[in-house]
Amino acid sequence: MNGPSVYLFVHVICTVQGREKLLAKPVRKVLFVHMQKEGEAKGLKILEVNGVEDHMHLLVQLMPSQNLAQVVRSIKAASSDWLNENRLLATPFEWEETYYALSVSPSSVKQVKDFIEKQEEHHKVKDLDAELEAFIRLKEQI
Repeated sequence: MNGPSVYLFVHVICTVQGREKLLAKPVRKVLFVHMQKEGEAKGLKILEVNGVEDHMHLLVQLMPSQNLAQVVRSIKAASSDWLNENRLLATPFEWEETYYALSVSPSSVKQVKDFIEKQEEHHKVKDLDAELEAFIRLKEQI
């Protein structure tokens, strides 16, 4: 066996600065593909990424030497820099500094991936505020 086997999964939600609805579907499609490629090149395991106009969800697997805050900061900085350098939006893009995160048990990874994959469908019935309230309630149940 080569090194430790680490199964530390985290579901992260990042919101657009001011919760503006800037990420149109065509932009999201190319952004999320870019994020996964960029993450892989940097040794970040982004297992799933998706979102809607005002936020994104990530499922990341942390390695033993990685720190969640640094991983999220790196992902957000690289993605906003890429959007701004490629002028994919009419205005400069930023993520809010804060983010939401919950650990995910290995037995729930598939369920979380499915949830992230279906974000557009999910947000037809639930807005960001309602989703964040539910996310916070989950954390408070622990």
